[in-house]
Amino acid sequence: MSGMASSAPLMALCAAILASSASAFTAPSLYPIRVGGVGAGTSGMTAPLRTSASTPLCGVGRTARANALTMKLKNDLMVRAARGEAVERTPVWLFRQAGRHLPEYTEYKKTTGKNFLQLLDDPKDVAECTMQPIRRYDLDAAILFSDILVIAEALGIEVQMPGGKGITVPNPLQSPEDMQTRVPKSIDVQVKLKHVIDAVKLIKVELNDKVPLIGFSAAPWTLMYYMVGGSSKKNQEEGERWLKEHPEASEELLNILTEVVIDYMSAQVDAGADMIQVFEAMGDFISKESFYKYAMPCMEKIAAELRRRHPTTPLLVFPRGATYSLVPLQRAGYDIVTMDLKTDRVATRAALGADALLSPPPPPPPPLPPPPPP
Repeated sequence: MSGMASSAPLMALCAAILASSASAFTAPSLYPIRVGGVGAGTSGMTAPLRTSASTPLCGVGRTARANALTMKLKNDLMVRAARGEAVERTPVWLFRQAGRHLPEYTEYKKTTGKNFLQLLDDPKDVAECTMQPIRRYDLDAAILFSDILVIAEALGIEVQMPGGKGITVPNPLQSPEDMQTRVPKSIDVQVKLKHVIDAVKLIKVELNDKVPLIGFSAAPWTLMYYMVGGSSKKNQEEGERWLKEHPEASEELLNILTEVVIDYMSAQVDAGADMIQVFEAMGDFISKESFYKYAMPCMEKIAAELRRRHPTTPLLVFPRGATYSLVPLQRAGYDIVTMDLKTDRVATRAALGADALLSPPPPPPPPLPPPPPP
């Protein structure tokens, strides 16, 4: 189940994607992979950036500082790319966790008798599903097997996944008054999301430093969108309706979610995650004006606070459907930005490069802690 031979289909898909785009930022969002980092033979990313027509930016924004946790990694290609170093090839990882295409994932669900959401409740199941693509493919990173709505569940919002219908919230927030009654002002993620934190620790043991682990969380707007009744298939106007009809309540909810996202992602890093990604999955369902007014301040605060708490941990961001925000997100401090199928790769690459040249260099990295005594 492991080795290069079994990874041939994935590698072929990567090669096709890279060949089709000189910028090679990432694979489009509809493919079950992400490609990121700096391509072979480039000069790498420094501050200020040295760029040329032959230097792919590959979604890397500012230079990330070295993470002491990654010093032990057997394959640190992904982290080196995020730091802006020249690397020998483009890092590849499976974005959709185990994904429906893996026969062992389908078999595992059948054997356990659990659906997707039920698997998320047990750290052992989460670790197994995280490790499956690592065993099958020769990948450069693992990504936490989880869901974007675990924070909504932790806040008391019921989430269901009926077969063939995707994720649903059967009893969304109906009004600001309903929000005040049902949504707590804060939660302790070490309690409410303990199963996820425990899963991260277990995955790190299972990985045995083979590759870095990417933790992730949904962004505040995406969480709010689902919590007020939106979905990818229906009620797509609900999120914007809340922003327009209940602006103060919307801001309050977004602020609550922002604090929880920060604590949740910080806890993942403390548990061993080597990189963390903010996933703005519902950018298609918010206007550009509303995105910059409501969603972007949350993303900026998340980046600033995570950078303060974990200055050596690379930050990734994917604003699907809102990739017009990639340059501002780069400025906010995200080290890797991700494009979707709608994004003009050439123009985005040029814009990110020009912005990197104008941006001041980040402060020098803090000194690494002394090695533990023998």
